[in-house]
Amino acid sequence: MWNHLFLLGCKSTFRIFPLNVPAIKILQRYLRTMKLESAEFQSLFTPGLKNIAELFDNAQYELRIAGGAVRDLLSGVKPEDVDFATTATPTQMKELFQAAGVRMINNRGEKHGTITARLHEENFEITTLRIDLTTDGRHAEVEFTTDWQKDAERRDLTVNSMFLGLDGTLYDYFSGYDDLKNNRIRFVGDANRRIQEDYLRILRYFRFYGKIAKSPGDHESKNLEAIKANAQGLAGISGERIWTEMKKILAGNHINHLIHLMYELDVASCIGLPTNGSLQEFDTVCKNVQNLFPKPMTILTSLLKVPDDILKLDLRFKISKDEKNLGLFLLKHRKDLVKAADSMEPLKPYQDFIIDSREADALSKICELLKYQGEAHLLKEMQQWSIPPFPVSGHDIRKMGISSGKEIGILLQQLRDQWKKSGYQMDKEELLSCVKKS
Repeated sequence: MWNHLFLLGCKSTFRIFPLNVPAIKILQRYLRTMKLESAEFQSLFTPGLKNIAELFDNAQYELRIAGGAVRDLLSGVKPEDVDFATTATPTQMKELFQAAGVRMINNRGEKHGTITARLHEENFEITTLRIDLTTDGRHAEVEFTTDWQKDAERRDLTVNSMFLGLDGTLYDYFSGYDDLKNNRIRFVGDANRRIQEDYLRILRYFRFYGKIAKSPGDHESKNLEAIKANAQGLAGISGERIWTEMKKILAGNHINHLIHLMYELDVASCIGLPTNGSLQEFDTVCKNVQNLFPKPMTILTSLLKVPDDILKLDLRFKISKDEKNLGLFLLKHRKDLVKAADSMEPLKPYQDFIIDSREADALSKICELLKYQGEAHLLKEMQQWSIPPFPVSGHDIRKMGISSGKEIGILLQQLRDQWKKSGYQMDKEELLSCVKKS
């Protein structure tokens, strides 16, 4: 993945002001630049981006790809979302786009420096370079700048602090490229300071560790010390933001290691996980779900013991109704709804549950239960199974001269039981013949 990078200058120091200018502090920078040439990078140049690039170039404003998109491109992955950074202020961008007749949408980010332009059915989110003036662990007051390094300094992790010019030049002030190559996760500068600017960065550290690190337990001690010292700050972060990060952690690698680490570093209780979580059950489920792509809630439920744990989690995380119902379903059935032992039809208990259920998502829930239980073979069968329709209706029975609603209901249930015992093979005529006999 690294063979499309070409070295331009390695960890060089340079000055941005001439030496003969008096009374100006000379800024020295630790900058590594390289050239990226890859198919993933070239594929970003849609007609919309080409037009945006031309506008900024003509106005002599610098425009670069920023943050996670750079990380993805360096990893040989085409990013799903591309954010841009610029030396132009929001006012200058608005003037530029208005003069060119470019539509702008979603002005909620303007006070933080973000303008979203729409060209050729694409959205381009472009943010002015910023410096954080004050932070409270959740939000920051910012000041605009034209200094790329200052903007990089305020970012969370080194692998997220790089910029990529539209000519393919990589701008790396904090060795993010080396960290990415070596599968290493580090905070930009002082870990305590970065975390205290936004406590959610603790969870972002775990998330990117699961995304980039090759093996569990390969942490720098200073990072873990900073996380433990600042874990309490997460109690003030909204549950929605925490759940957004947690879902990404639970969908990544090293889940077992990272959740245990959260408990060891006092993070778990601060974000709303049960203090006495079922870590033994969690360990078992982590092994069960390997390569089965479970939903985050499926894994998280293994930490929970009783339905009240789900309700507490909902109060803190503001989980969706579907997530809440899935958690309650798994808690209720994870031990009692199991495959039929010593049977030619091990899947039948699950199939019967779906047939009897009146819920539209019963099949989806059963699939998550099979993942939870580690039943990979049965899961594959279930995913290929088409739910057969029950062939008899109340109307069919009424045509036989039975008009009592109560009697019709009893007969339908009896016929359904017969149909299930037949492996869902009996047709309408065979089932109705049972009514005639009775």
